[in-house]
Amino acid sequence: MPSPSPLHVRHLWRRVLPQGTVEKILFRAEPGADIPAYVCIPQGTKGRLPWMICLQGHSTGMHNSIGLDPEEQHPISVEGDRDFALGCLQRGVAALAIEQRSLGQRREKKQQRISYHNSCHDAAMRALMLGRTLLGERVYDVGRALAYLRTRDDVDPTKIGILGNSGGGTVACYAAALLPGLRLLVASCCFCTFRDSILSIHHCTDNYVPGLALVADLPDIVGLFAPNPAIIIAGKDDPIFPLHGVQEAHRKLRKIYQAAGAPGACPLVVGPEGHRFYAELGWREVLRVWLSDHLR
Repeated sequence: MPSPSPLHVRHLWRRVLPQGTVEKILFRAEPGADIPAYVCIPQGTKGRLPWMICLQGHSTGMHNSIGLDPEEQHPISVEGDRDFALGCLQRGVAALAIEQRSLGQRREKKQQRISYHNSCHDAAMRALMLGRTLLGERVYDVGRALAYLRTRDDVDPTKIGILGNSGGGTVACYAAALLPGLRLLVASCCFCTFRDSILSIHHCTDNYVPGLALVADLPDIVGLFAPNPAIIIAGKDDPIFPLHGVQEAHRKLRKIYQAAGAPGACPLVVGPEGHRFYAELGWREVLRVWLSDHLR
């Protein structure tokens, strides 16, 4: 990936919601690639705030994080508690919801023939031809989001977390391992052994990094984040990240956190359904391990 260039932040619109204010911005990832994002500030707050970078998985896009339709005009009901930014606002946490490459507003718009599998396949294949991975590009974009947060005077630099579900959770795991500045990981419906998930069940192409399974498994990668808190969320009936593989991966992760002196900082939360976010269960752990002095 290229050396960071100026962010070139552009402000597009600002609205007031019952939970706080939402401003849509664009900032530069690299030449030719800009990142749309929502800057969400809770109502009635001031000073330095805790922030959460919010990442949707394979869906219609980041608009779900603020509970609006894809045209950003009308409120919608978001299934599976995926209105991440609204969940942050309700709890006094600021949020930066970013659009991931090849998803939502960053889907392929010019290619004449696109993959019928999913919107990320073509982008993942092109990344390989360029000596990259789509996963790496998305982690790079999270780094640019952190660079943007460093320009703001309402950010508590000791309280920057990242929350993602499914494909967003996968990016969150790698970002937590690789990027300085993140202090909390909330990884939902993505954490599992490679053997029991992406090596044995059909998954989107953006999950794969050539050669990685020869040297590490996902618990090893998330373990690089220790002793910072890592909240792992799973669905009891998740068909693509089976619970037995999640539990095995979590046992390995606990050993790493125990060696780092923080055995209680990587809780596993299991929701009663399938592949979705579980806001009440997840936020309860965020309160316990990270934000008890901030959350209402």
